Amino acid sequence: MNPFDQVRADVLQAIEACQRAGELPETLDLERITVEPPRDPAHGDAATNAALMLAKPAGRPPMELAELLAARLRECADVEAVEVARPGFVNLRLRDDFWRAQVRVALRAGRDYGAADLGRGRRVNVEYCSANPTGPLHVGHGRGTAFGDSLASLLQKMGFAVTREYYINDHGAQVDVLARSVHHRYLEALGRAPAAPPEGWYPAEELITVAEMIVQSDGDRWVHAAQADWLPVFRSRGITAMLDRIRDDLAALGVHHDVFTSEAALAAAGLIEETLAQLERQGLVYQGVLPPPKGKLSADWQPRPQLLFRSTAFGDDVDRPLKRAGGEWTYLATDLAYHLDKIRRGAEELIDVWGADHAGYIKRMQAGVRALSGDRVSLDVKVCQLVNLMDRGQPLKMSKRAGRTIDLRDVIDEVGKDVVRFIMLTRKNDAPLEFDLTKVKEQSRDNPVWYVQYAHARICSVQRNALAEGFDVAPLALADAPLELLIEPEELALIKQMAAYPRTLEAAAVHHEPHRIAFFLGDLAASFHALWNRGNEQPGLRFLRPDQPGLTGARLALITAVQTALASGLELIGVTPVEELV
Repeated sequence: MNPFDQVRADVLQAIEACQRAGELPETLDLERITVEPPRDPAHGDAATNAALMLAKPAGRPPMELAELLAARLRECADVEAVEVARPGFVNLRLRDDFWRAQVRVALRAGRDYGAADLGRGRRVNVEYCSANPTGPLHVGHGRGTAFGDSLASLLQKMGFAVTREYYINDHGAQVDVLARSVHHRYLEALGRAPAAPPEGWYPAEELITVAEMIVQSDGDRWVHAAQADWLPVFRSRGITAMLDRIRDDLAALGVHHDVFTSEAALAAAGLIEETLAQLERQGLVYQGVLPPPKGKLSADWQPRPQLLFRSTAFGDDVDRPLKRAGGEWTYLATDLAYHLDKIRRGAEELIDVWGADHAGYIKRMQAGVRALSGDRVSLDVKVCQLVNLMDRGQPLKMSKRAGRTIDLRDVIDEVGKDVVRFIMLTRKNDAPLEFDLTKVKEQSRDNPVWYVQYAHARICSVQRNALAEGFDVAPLALADAPLELLIEPEELALIKQMAAYPRTLEAAAVHHEPHRIAFFLGDLAASFHALWNRGNEQPGLRFLRPDQPGLTGARLALITAVQTALASGLELIGVTPVEELV
């Protein structure tokens, strides 16, 4: 479906023709040959690096080889003109009929438009959100969640076997703090709380509800109980309640994970010890002393023997501790066990979506995955930078420890899931993002999600009017329209932009960058609106021309193909392609 793949096939045929004529060696590596749009549209519709890639193995100068290929490509039915540019690029201008044919491709593909078998069933595990179950999701979690869920949908459409996963951090100090926080609220509900809350507690109001439920079920049973008795009870009930809330918030965002994996369950099953045993057998665990951290004076640091993972053997900067001074496992040890579990479950590729504060952790985890998988499994970590929530241009502050959080659910309830999901992809994941609650409710070009949905709704409106005029607006019927009547430069430009959709999906999948879809949708919507406005200015450019049914059918085919790309892209990122805007 990617039109540039069709052109690449023409380039490969030209190379084969040269080989049959004895102008090129019979054996050449053609994998690195690409065909893509040139940076400057003035250079044509497509450019290939074939001459540059083949010059050395063919033993011919790039420009000479480019001229040879250009001569063959001029005979191609899809090609209107060919130019050679230094240092050896071949630029192609494609016939208008080639582009018009892309309209039929989109109409006949329907919901499958842009789909490809890029992954060939490769099993990919995408882990995202994975917020600690110590409170509800805040707006910062929403960015990684929207990113990860959209990436999972994209990879699925591109032929990968995808597992969506949530890692429950329910083992360690943070959940003990949660238990003490719930217990304090429990004592408050009974009028028995001490004046000061526990150190580092979570003041989230949701814990009050959890505590009141415990009062209803258990009364004052735990008021005088020893901590060793009440701590596991309050930990379990707190985690369960918070996970229920998190699942509910995710559902409101249209997100549903396939797997929830418990850190505590992995630890209880002995997987941490198994993981360390495997690394020991590989000679990757040893007792050693690390150098002082960079930037620290020697007086601030005391050397001590530690159990270390030899992560430097896999590209890390230093080897990493696996146990703390008190004998507890480090976060790295438990995370290595979790990633080994994913590998054992059959994942061939791992993608983790993390928050900005974990960027320094990437190298050690990638080293661990390489070690545990024997270099068979890759780990790509996508870091999502902070979300700056605004209202009328003024920042809204948040502090989880102080209890002043901006819950994700509150934002969803105020502006809707479609807005949240789209806006979270309007910047590349590693760039900070501003989310203005006022701007995203405006019905203007400055509101990207409204602007894209408006384009889709406008096309639906044209289709309803066409149906009332007696035209058949079914996509398969429109595929037989006389597309040769699409001759206006604006129409052909819109076709070319729409036809870039399959290539956009491929690039987004290869680079794990779903924001490319949102960018594409914004550009396509803008071009459609521009053509709509031209029709208001020049009646001859209007989509519905009852006096010219053939032209009307062709233009309906064009905008329905655009609608197909818009709807597909919106659905991929979890946004509803609405038919009417109110």
